[in-house]
Amino acid sequence: MPSTLLAVLGVLFGFFTLVSSLGSSCSAPLGAGTAASTDPFWLQNIKHQGISAFNSNPAGYQVFRNVKDFGAKGDGVTDDTAAINNAIASGNRCGGGSCPSSTVTPAVVYFPQGTYVVSTPIIAYYYTQLIGDARHPPTLLASANFAGMAVIDVDPYIPGGGGAQWYTNQNNFFRSIRNFVIDVRQVPATNDQGTGIHWQVAQATSLVNIVFQMSTAANTAHQGIWMENGSGGFMGDLVFNGGKFGMWVGNQQFTVRNITINNANTAVFAIWNWGWTFQGVTINNCQVGFDLTTGGLTQSTQTVGAEAIIDATVSNTPIFVRSSVASKGKLAGSLVINNAHLTNVPVAIGVVGGATVLAGGTTTITSWGQGNVFKGTNGAGTFTQGNIPAPNKPSSLLDSTGRIFGKSHPQYADYAVSQFVSVKDNGAKGDGHTDDTAALKAIFAKFAGCKIIFFDAGTYIVTSTLTIPAGTQIVGEAWSVIAGSGSAFQNINSPQPMVQVGAANSQGVVEITDIIFSTIGPAPGAIVVEWNVKQPAGQNGGAGMWDSHIRLGGSAGTNLERSQCPSSGSGGTSTSSPCFAAFLALHLTTGSTAYLEVHGLLASWKVWLADHDLDGDGVSQLEIFSGRGILSESAGPVWMIGTACKFVLGRLSRNKSNNFIVPAEHHTLYEYSLVNAQNHYMGLIQTETPYYQPNPAVPAPFSVNSAFHDPTVFSGGSAWALHVTTSSNIIVFGAGLYSFFQSFGQNCLTPVNCQSQIVDIDSTSSINLYSVSTVGTTFQLSVNNNGIINQAGSPDGLAQTFTSWSQS
Repeated sequence: MPSTLLAVLGVLFGFFTLVSSLGSSCSAPLGAGTAASTDPFWLQNIKHQGISAFNSNPAGYQVFRNVKDFGAKGDGVTDDTAAINNAIASGNRCGGGSCPSSTVTPAVVYFPQGTYVVSTPIIAYYYTQLIGDARHPPTLLASANFAGMAVIDVDPYIPGGGGAQWYTNQNNFFRSIRNFVIDVRQVPATNDQGTGIHWQVAQATSLVNIVFQMSTAANTAHQGIWMENGSGGFMGDLVFNGGKFGMWVGNQQFTVRNITINNANTAVFAIWNWGWTFQGVTINNCQVGFDLTTGGLTQSTQTVGAEAIIDATVSNTPIFVRSSVASKGKLAGSLVINNAHLTNVPVAIGVVGGATVLAGGTTTITSWGQGNVFKGTNGAGTFTQGNIPAPNKPSSLLDSTGRIFGKSHPQYADYAVSQFVSVKDNGAKGDGHTDDTAALKAIFAKFAGCKIIFFDAGTYIVTSTLTIPAGTQIVGEAWSVIAGSGSAFQNINSPQPMVQVGAANSQGVVEITDIIFSTIGPAPGAIVVEWNVKQPAGQNGGAGMWDSHIRLGGSAGTNLERSQCPSSGSGGTSTSSPCFAAFLALHLTTGSTAYLEVHGLLASWKVWLADHDLDGDGVSQLEIFSGRGILSESAGPVWMIGTACKFVLGRLSRNKSNNFIVPAEHHTLYEYSLVNAQNHYMGLIQTETPYYQPNPAVPAPFSVNSAFHDPTVFSGGSAWALHVTTSSNIIVFGAGLYSFFQSFGQNCLTPVNCQSQIVDIDSTSSINLYSVSTVGTTFQLSVNNNGIINQAGSPDGLAQTFTSWSQS
């Protein structure tokens, strides 16, 4: 349970170790963690020799920073604000409002055990990981005279800037905050500056293992998280105690897993979104569980578009969910609730003003929805406020309590430094130029299953397939990069895996955290990650990735930047041009299982084909090509939590004045394709169609390849966001599927015809779709390539939303 999370980190993060017979020939298996009870977290004392390979001064730039090395005391008395901010900012990093984004100034800012008093915000610069001791999480204590927006601020407002901020909110990528207690209880209860985190972020971002301590006074103004804008992310394993609001949030889309809110006035207040998914929510002794601002049916009145809540436990709370506007035969905010257990909750669903939509008490809500519900090929749909079809949940996807299984980001809190091995200490360079293929292969052969393999910060070039054996646990530093380059990945007609996770038919534990997989263009024949490994029997989540990303182009060293591939298309569409990033981003093969969390271009398991140059001006668009996003042939179980799959040329985001900022994202044929797949949980998934389409029209500049089960029918020259064929037991619990452009123009948005169809399900597949929002697409869902659900009946702010669809 979240309330005991901090006490059991060692069990959660260090338990799983199994050496497969198909993995390395390890003579001394890793075993359990051996850190002494008085030892600090291993990250504190491991040798730090990581570099930023493409920084102007790689040898002189400091990636890892311990705040105590910069003068912070952590004694609970000294004001540590200046020392902490110096630790973050030193080294000419990307911040201050003059740098839109950068991948060449990454930082891990580490906080040892202690209590750090702060009187003004800790300002987190771009591409920063703030990490506390996972064994003894440090406390960030706001002083009684604290002045500022929040204890941690990731996108400060510029004084006198007319609302301008350091970063464009929808491009505020690459942030992670982990292992803290944030305490604002010394700030007067009525002071609205008692906020834990100002979290205005976009993709590749995460909050993990944080406890927020706030006043429980009736008139408290404290809040744990304040988020007024942004474009996607993930947060999980959070505890909120007290406060006016546990979370005050507005963002395009987000995935939230495993949160507990105790004794708050309102657990979650939502001001606007296109779609959020909450998985695993515990609410105790609050006045309102979810308070949703609803009713905006047009772009200019965007409010909460879609809220999906699965596996909730709510007790001693008068109202579970409350909307601001009653729905009377029209959408006014889609709502899906699945498996919610209520104890002493008089009103399950209510409306401001006292109306009760669904009575509560002590009961269980099995499957309830508000919005337009569709079945089969009937495109009429039914507006519903009541029971909706419940998904078939195969037992392989569930934990012992019947909830969708979840697994926390492994941090190995109980492991000693001696149980880790550095790739740099064993011959790998990570300098972005040296071929590290042989060194990495030798390291895996020697240490997989024997040690946790630490990828010191850097960029590691591989020129042939690199196999990560079953039995391997990998930890990156500031998102260490493995990049494929060279002739092995040039043949579009004979694609080759860049990284194989597990040899074919292998079984065992694989845990990958804080790694980026990339290519150096051109790479038209690269399968960036081929996932073959199967989790050990009886060990759900034994094979997975956390806070790791596939990032294609748009960053220093990729040869897929603005100078090679501008949006004018002058980079060319020949496979010999530099603008081909990959053949296929991620392939889950038939025998594999996978747990993917904080990925996709949402939070974080992100499969991102760059739309703009992260090391350029942060605005100028790119035109680069990746044939396919995620192909799954897995029989499962597969969990995709907070995944997104995009080719980005910009993004659409709502700002405070209800204007929309447009830049873009996507893979050529499809973003997600499920073929003969089984037992998948996907929530929330997000996609964007390539902005250049239909010029050239899909599948160009690639061609259909039957060996990879490519779709053969496309609609209007645009990619499928989700294509499902002969698959079963698929649950999509929240989706944001967007088509913003047509040949880089946006005249198609108002008539909602940037793309005619976006999701296609064949009639033989069993799948349940919930809380699906689309943008710019005439038909929101197709069956056997025939448009079924027309967007015209489901206006929901900028997006259009249907609440539920099932085959029958």
